[in-house]
Amino acid sequence: MSDHNQKIGVLVMSYGTPESLDDVETYYTHIRRGHAPTPELLAELKGRYEAIVGGVFPLRENTNGQVAGLQDKLEQLAPGKYACYQGLKHAKPYIEDGVEQMAADGIKQAVGIVLAPHFSTMSVGSYMKRAQEKADELGIKLAVVEQYHMHPKLLQALTERVQDGLRRLAEQTDGEPVKVLFSAHSLPEKIRELGDPYEQQLLETSAAVAEAAGVTDWQFTWQSAGRTRDPWLGPDILETLPVLREEGVKAVLVAPVGFVSDHLEVLYDLDIEAKAAAKELDMALDRIAMLNRDPLYMETLAESVIQALASEREE
Repeated sequence: MSDHNQKIGVLVMSYGTPESLDDVETYYTHIRRGHAPTPELLAELKGRYEAIVGGVFPLRENTNGQVAGLQDKLEQLAPGKYACYQGLKHAKPYIEDGVEQMAADGIKQAVGIVLAPHFSTMSVGSYMKRAQEKADELGIKLAVVEQYHMHPKLLQALTERVQDGLRRLAEQTDGEPVKVLFSAHSLPEKIRELGDPYEQQLLETSAAVAEAAGVTDWQFTWQSAGRTRDPWLGPDILETLPVLREEGVKAVLVAPVGFVSDHLEVLYDLDIEAKAAAKELDMALDRIAMLNRDPLYMETLAESVIQALASEREE
């Protein structure tokens, strides 16, 4: 225990994903606040995981890999100073489990960071609230990284990916003009009334990446909206594609800047669903490679953690 006493804990939070097909029901029951999905919905959800190449496991591996990558990067920048812990919103280890593990290891000071660059009260804000409550209860001082959507290294990594994607599409389509569609997970429209910064931050990232990549023809669209009675932010990419086709667009590069790894929303909603929709419309559609363990993304996270700690100490 003693070797951890001087260490700073880093709670790396994300949405979570089931570890196997058997866990899909428990996972969605947690998301749905204790209401199990109907047999029809469960079959459809399992079908999505089964449709992904390699099944459900790579999704969990991606997140584990990002936590390990961040630990390695922090170790390079500040040897022996930081210890990373994982906390998931809807799967084990839950956010509270991560904080409890830190306390058990004797950690007194920690930094929380979410594997999502853009702040929203409904996503990042809710993770931080859960982490803060548990940290307060266990006597851990917690600094937080609220957002890092304009970190130069994040923008650089995304810019390189957009440029690569444009080159790939140019080869596939004989140089057909490409429309770049930046996308992110939709949230209920009510966040606009709350003055939530999510939408604005996504547009800031998109505009900065477009400019750096030399892209003039781009727009923002949403994806992966939940199915609730409340209206969600739109238009959805599946609504955007037919409109673009009518405008004469024949090639689209999707840049899901709201996501940092190959999750279901990318591998299913874009690679399967949006690609099928584009094919129907006789459009070429490709997407940028996800960040996953990209060194520039790991540096973004590590520098953001170190900066949050420094700001906390100045206060």
